[in-house]
Amino acid sequence: MAQINKPSDYFNTVLYTGNGATDTAQTGVGFQPDWTWIKARSIGYDNNLFDVVRGSTKRLIANATTAETTQTEMIKSFDSDGFTLGNDAGVNANTETFASWNWLADNTSGSSNTDGSITSTVSANTTSGFSIVSYTGTGSNATVGHGLGVVPKMIIVKQRSGAGDWTVYNSNIGNTNFLRLNGTLASTSQSTYWNNTTPTSSVFSVGSAGDVNTSSGTHIAYCFSEVKGFSKFGSYVGNGSTDGTFVYTGFKPAFVIFKNTTNTNNWSIRDNKRDSFNAGDSNLFANLSDAESSSNDIDFLSNGFKLRNAGGNWNTSGNTYIYMAFAEEPLVGDNPATAR
Repeated sequence: MAQINKPSDYFNTVLYTGNGATDTAQTGVGFQPDWTWIKARSIGYDNNLFDVVRGSTKRLIANATTAETTQTEMIKSFDSDGFTLGNDAGVNANTETFASWNWLADNTSGSSNTDGSITSTVSANTTSGFSIVSYTGTGSNATVGHGLGVVPKMIIVKQRSGAGDWTVYNSNIGNTNFLRLNGTLASTSQSTYWNNTTPTSSVFSVGSAGDVNTSSGTHIAYCFSEVKGFSKFGSYVGNGSTDGTFVYTGFKPAFVIFKNTTNTNNWSIRDNKRDSFNAGDSNLFANLSDAESSSNDIDFLSNGFKLRNAGGNWNTSGNTYIYMAFAEEPLVGDNPATAR
């Protein structure tokens, strides 16, 4: 993969204030997003997820087990520089503040992929290492094509057609273990999720668990491979100190999600738009509908991030954490990172 010199061409955070009106264009993303995740900041609303493969009006909720629903007044369309909102309070309540996190795939609704034993529909961006994968489960051990061309480091799967947990694969906990994006579960061993099989450059494996492979059920997967200077899917061990662990990513982060895999803690989301100065103190959680809270717990640096809080969500001594990070600026290249 080539070096990405402008990460905001592929991932960008946009903050906005709702106005309660239909047909409200939110611009400034810098590209037509293919996956948009919206979370209210000033009031407690769900984490609402939309993508181009399922269609802009199809919502999934990261902090819930509910099936996909059609919402015609949430995201009405994906546009060349953002998206158009309807008047639903969950994404556009009047005077309330929101964060949107936006990823670029291939700006199509996907194409057929026959690499796996299950035929999938895939919208993939091999430059940025991100793909959106839709497939219908079989209820038996199977493989699914992901379209990345390299081995994914992280996969997030949700059943669309029925209720079920969000299941997370991360290479740092291995193919025998899983996490739940909608809950606090620690890393747990279960062969029926990933069939104890590491993804390859063309497919990922699913077992018989209904959350990832319900017979005749539709599923969506968000797949990520690592791209130098743009994305990192790693792990670290907490030290329980306000002079916390430093985590090297090779870039200045724009966005980080992290989760304690040793104990039951929340999925914390941090970004460079809500916190433009260190130490970052604006907390949102993938598994909660809570409004934004404050705790000075992270510094974004030119080459990674440093923990500044001893809390269990971030930095318990001896506990292992996984993280998913995307860049504001690469450490090297035509647009090298500087400290803030």
